[in-house]
Amino acid sequence: MQYQTAHTACSGPDEVKDMVERYAPFVTIASVLKQLTVYNYKNIKEAVVEFSSNVNCLVGHNGEGKTNVLDAVYYLSFCRSSTNFNDSLVINHDADFMSLVGDYRHEDGLEEKVQCSVRRGHKKTFKRNGKEYQRLSDHIGRILLVMVSPQDQELIIGGSELRRRFMDMVISQYDADYLQQLIRYRKALQQRNSLLRAEAEPEASFIEIYEEEMAHAGEVIYDRRRQFVDEFSPIFQTIYKELSGGDEAVDLTYRSHVAEMSLRDLLKENRAKDRVMGFSLKGLHRDDLDMLLDGFPIKREGSQGQNKTFVIAMKLAQFDFLKRKGSHRTPVLLLDDIFDKLDEQRVEHIVRMVSGNHFGQIFITDTNRAFLLSVLERTGKDFKLFSVVDGQIRED
Repeated sequence: MQYQTAHTACSGPDEVKDMVERYAPFVTIASVLKQLTVYNYKNIKEAVVEFSSNVNCLVGHNGEGKTNVLDAVYYLSFCRSSTNFNDSLVINHDADFMSLVGDYRHEDGLEEKVQCSVRRGHKKTFKRNGKEYQRLSDHIGRILLVMVSPQDQELIIGGSELRRRFMDMVISQYDADYLQQLIRYRKALQQRNSLLRAEAEPEASFIEIYEEEMAHAGEVIYDRRRQFVDEFSPIFQTIYKELSGGDEAVDLTYRSHVAEMSLRDLLKENRAKDRVMGFSLKGLHRDDLDMLLDGFPIKREGSQGQNKTFVIAMKLAQFDFLKRKGSHRTPVLLLDDIFDKLDEQRVEHIVRMVSGNHFGQIFITDTNRAFLLSVLERTGKDFKLFSVVDGQIRED
């Protein structure tokens, strides 16, 4: 396999400041969710919440609905839940529909309303300023968002599809053509696999049609993923160094079958073997992102604290990268219950970093109200505090 790697080093906060100036040397426009209206979304039956343009904290015990609020905000950016791919699962058990409305204000003065609704057994609708989208993919990237949650640990310990999804989600938010090529590749892959599973031997000319489609789309996907990792890695390494305060070196390595030969030749070479297996063994759908600590897989070598710092650094690097690449816009940042098992000094350091001028609107959830409140007060930043109990949201 061929690997693309990048290394950088830094010594402290000044390096992070230098990184910000180096990778984001322009004025960006922040998007702010002014008001969120929720009906029957998971355990939130009805809520209208006005948020701060700076930091918003939601506190409460586990299972009360804090994460559901953040998930509703996530839904308005990505047209789906961060945890449930089946839309019927986000509808409250006692209802037959759900709806979300987000009122946004941008620093350039533009205001927009994003609405979505799902009724059981029906196709969901998604609207921007009253006009319904014909393709949901057209909405992706309009409201940039980065979410950090405990589930991000799966990036390290989970399968390669999760790391591909991470790359695809980041790139799709600033590159609409990439998303369309990804859809094109997946459709052709499904068609090729259907022919491979057919009882009768398929005509080679039929398979070649879909292989050609995969090759055209795959060339774009491979180039964009490779370019993304090359540009993203130095930002990630710098932020990891600042968060960890340690001497270990981290790296991200993009691994792809297409580094060996063209996808067109690869598919042709493996066609007979794929026919036996009934699916495509090689291609862009098998790419991976190796995560390394001191040159070894962090999945095998990293401690619990190193793993957590690794994924938080990846997500904060995602924020910085999108801010630079995403039409000079600042993403909304969601931090969902990420402070567990981190010491107070580390938590305060993270909160100070994300509440700085480089970041925009922030949403934070936690179970420890007093602890989070004390950390926020020491930052000197404006914030709003909300209590969430049994799906009820109250501003304190």
